[in-house]
Amino acid sequence: MTLSLSSMIKLNEYVSLPMLGFGTYKIVEQAEMTIAVDQALKVGFRSFDTAQLYNNEQALGTALKNSGYQRQDYMITSKVNNTNQGYDQTLRAFDQVLTDLQIDYIDLFLVHWPLSNSFFETWQALEYIYEQKAAKAIGVCNFTISHLELLATKANIKPMIDQIELHPYFTQERQVQYLRQDNIAIEAWSPLAQGKVNEEQRLIDLAKKYHKTASQITLRWHMQKGYIAIPKSSNPARITDNANIFDFTLTDAEIQSIDELNQNLRLGPNPDHVYKKNGF
Repeated sequence: MTLSLSSMIKLNEYVSLPMLGFGTYKIVEQAEMTIAVDQALKVGFRSFDTAQLYNNEQALGTALKNSGYQRQDYMITSKVNNTNQGYDQTLRAFDQVLTDLQIDYIDLFLVHWPLSNSFFETWQALEYIYEQKAAKAIGVCNFTISHLELLATKANIKPMIDQIELHPYFTQERQVQYLRQDNIAIEAWSPLAQGKVNEEQRLIDLAKKYHKTASQITLRWHMQKGYIAIPKSSNPARITDNANIFDFTLTDAEIQSIDELNQNLRLGPNPDHVYKKNGF
């Protein structure tokens, strides 16, 4: 398989998502967002990931609307906030998402975290949104195997994607195997382990070999593993670097070597704890 910035992962019969997307977490100022989005589009990114939790949907929507690109030229993912979960609340939240992003449909809408008190109701709302064609695809974030198995007991539509913490220090091999067997796409958040990969000697050595950075080596690892990854940066140079990972190929041995960096090191919240507490 030849990988490129236009490589896609199929979510359903109608929608495929670029394997390399643009994350917007912590980009909240309009000027910063506009610069970042313009650079991302310039170097070839066509998929943008946001969430109600990020408080930047208006900024992203404005940047994309003013970019000169047509709506059909890019894809947007967003997520319902924990405080807005539940059937009616999710439907209202979704309407607000469309308003803030200044769009009339969304490409991918996700449940941001599993919550025990609104678990099925929130997903039923996403099913309704999907059936109304207001979202082209629906899925979940941070659902463990047990959450997915529980959801399957009542869901009419299976999640098309699970966005999970995934990086060389937290490879989640059992979860990945489960998702692949169930034909659920795998999307990595924090794919660069909050920048920790840049201090990893094994990745630095590979970066020297390929005349790349440790971050580029890591993103290439994600691509060759068949994951969707959404690195975030507001720095134009790093945005360009993040897109420039398709002119080299890691060997199978190098992929294995990176796999072996796994420490089961979770940098974000544990979904089981969030589920039980119904929030952070």
